[in-house]
Amino acid sequence: MQSYTLFSLKPRIPFPREILAVSLMLAAIGPSAIACEDSEPERPTKARFVKHTFSPGSVARAGGKAILGQALNSPEEWGGGVVGFAKRFGSAFAGHVVRNSIRYPVAYFRHEALDYRPSEKHGFGPRLIYALQSSVITHKTTTGRRTVASGAISGTIGSGLISRLWQPASAHTVASGFSSAGISLGADAGMNVVREFWPRRRKSQGQGAVKDPPAPTSPR
Repeated sequence: MQSYTLFSLKPRIPFPREILAVSLMLAAIGPSAIACEDSEPERPTKARFVKHTFSPGSVARAGGKAILGQALNSPEEWGGGVVGFAKRFGSAFAGHVVRNSIRYPVAYFRHEALDYRPSEKHGFGPRLIYALQSSVITHKTTTGRRTVASGAISGTIGSGLISRLWQPASAHTVASGFSSAGISLGADAGMNVVREFWPRRRKSQGQGAVKDPPAPTSPR
C-alpha cells in the first residue's frame, strides 16, 4: 500500500466528484437576503467574526457538506453511517473555523471588505468578469478602492492546508490541500456570479417600497 504524508506532493485528483459536490451545494444553499447595494461595506469586526463563524447557518452549511461527502463517500476511509457523518461534519466545521480565523484578522489589518459589492457595469460579459474576479478582489473599507482579497485568499488556502492534518491518508497531502482551496475559491466565484445577476434589494424609501426577491449568500 502506498503511504502518504502531509508533505507529499503527489496530487489527488478530485474531479468530477468534487465538481458535482460544489454544484449541488450551490443549488442547495437556498435563498437568503444579501446586503442592500446602498449599504456600508462589511468590516471585519470581532462581532461579525463570531456571528459568521458560529451561526446556525454555519452549522447548517457544515451539515450540508457532510451530507454531500456522505453521498459521494468522500473520503472513502471515513466510511458511512453515523461515525462517517460525524467525521465529515467535524471536518467541514473545523475547516470553516480555521478559514475565518485567518480571514478576519488579515482582512482587519488590511482594511478589506468581506461582503460582495455588486458592480455598476452594463452587459453580461463585463458583469460576469467582475463577479468572477471578486473571489480574489475586494474593496478597501477606508477608500472603497479595489484591492487583492488577501484575507479571503489566505483564509481559503490556509484552511485547505491545515485541514490536511485530520484528513485520512488519501487526502493527507499538500496537493490535496491546494485542491481543496481551489474548489472553495471556485465555489465562491460561482456564488458571486449568482449574487451579481440576482435582482438587487434597495433600501426602503418610505411606505410603498417594493421588495425584491432575496438572493443566495455564500458560505463563510
